[in-house]
Amino acid sequence: MATTTVEVPAAERAAGTRRRRRMKPLARHEMRWAYVFIAPWLVGLLVFQAGPMLASLWLSLTEYDVVSAPTWTGLDNYRRIADDPMVLRSLTNTLYYTVLHVPLTMAVSLGLAMLLLRVGRLQGFFRTVFYLPVMTPAVAIGVLFLLLLNTQDGLVNRGLAAVGIDGPAWTTDPDWVMPGIVLMSLWSLGSTVVIYLAALQNVPRDLYEAADIDGAGAWARFRHVTVPMISGSLFFTLVVNTIASIQMFTEVYTMYFGNRETQNRFNSDAATFYVIRLFQEAFQFLHMGYASAMAWLLFLVILAITAVQVRLSRRFVYYEGRDR
Repeated sequence: MATTTVEVPAAERAAGTRRRRRMKPLARHEMRWAYVFIAPWLVGLLVFQAGPMLASLWLSLTEYDVVSAPTWTGLDNYRRIADDPMVLRSLTNTLYYTVLHVPLTMAVSLGLAMLLLRVGRLQGFFRTVFYLPVMTPAVAIGVLFLLLLNTQDGLVNRGLAAVGIDGPAWTTDPDWVMPGIVLMSLWSLGSTVVIYLAALQNVPRDLYEAADIDGAGAWARFRHVTVPMISGSLFFTLVVNTIASIQMFTEVYTMYFGNRETQNRFNSDAATFYVIRLFQEAFQFLHMGYASAMAWLLFLVILAITAVQVRLSRRFVYYEGRDR
């Protein structure tokens, strides 16, 4: 099939060239202003993030106690991590907490979000009620649950005693320390509830109607309609909650390491999280080089776990409009 070439008049070509030339100064002017507006962010990135990260990487290869100058040690700090039993214990505690906390938080949050769909006009009120605990300072949460989980007169054990259950020693029994911390972490699941509620409200109603016509029950509708349509939000909260769980610090430190009396009364080893151990090495023992190496190990662990999650999301997460 023959093609026809349209000849553009010379006058039109010249006019187009002149327009492009006039636009170039304008584009350069806009580009300069764009750099001006993003300059604060760039400065913050370089000074408060990239700079300290590079400094930490260098310190991880040295022995540094803040008082004296850093001494180059190469990979000795990383070899020491592999032989440190407390690092292994703290990392095990952290991963154990993450495995308990993340699925439980997601399940409870999804259940609450589905209940909020059914409360009608009161939805806004209860959504606010569920989210308010997120605004509570982390230190206050630690102090609050230290009192609630008290073995003798804590409100949790009092409530269990009222129904004939002998409450465990949440803060002293090594087998119950971690479940107690997981219970405390459910206090601030409001943000996950709000995310799930927004996702549920965006599920097309016609999909449920089609499922009803096909004779699908409640479980089938939940499994084949609700979960796939909110899988993007589920994946987002999985990643965010996993990262937050691995970096758990303030609440647990307040409960078990806040003062010497607390450390003497309670089993703090069972509550030693990785970031808490990192903090102790850096600011209690002044092993800044060693703590920097621990920080980079934590970064690699989070990076690896997130990479696996992103990889699996390609199979299990549905995005509308994406070719599958």
